[in-house]
Amino acid sequence: MKAVQQTAGFGYKRKLMGKEGIKLVANNKKAYHDYFVDETYEAGIELFGTEVKSIRQGHCSIKEAFINAYKGELFIEGMHINPYEKGNIFNKDPLRTRKLLMHRAEINKLMGRSAEKGFTLIPLEVYFKGSRVKLKLGLCRGKKLYDKREDMAKKEQRRELEREFKSANIRV
Repeated sequence: MKAVQQTAGFGYKRKLMGKEGIKLVANNKKAYHDYFVDETYEAGIELFGTEVKSIRQGHCSIKEAFINAYKGELFIEGMHINPYEKGNIFNKDPLRTRKLLMHRAEINKLMGRSAEKGFTLIPLEVYFKGSRVKLKLGLCRGKKLYDKREDMAKKEQRRELEREFKSANIRV
């Protein structure tokens, strides 16, 4: 009887942990402009304590970051995390290479797909999921100039429709 109660308690805690919100810290809007995102994956990032504290304050940028595969592991390079202001000697280099934490099967799949011509791995978002820092990365194909022009034209058409709809609602 005791074992059942302990299991039920564990399941209850697990449900509560799953309901914690996702807090977006940084996103890479330019990636959606420059690339077609085919698939997205979630990965953990190997960080030090002062880096996590700095990210909690929102001091993180992935605009110029990219992902490399090396010896069967994935690393993010160019991700800038400002030094934590109260961290003194424990602060690390803001642009250091950080290891991504994923399952082996996912890493092998991503390495195989990114080796194909035209595919690359791009960081899309950094966010907190519960108390853990996560990175949303995308398997992307580069856009040509005419693709970008088409997207901009569609966006402009959508804005025009929204303006017309808004002005029609105001008059009524």
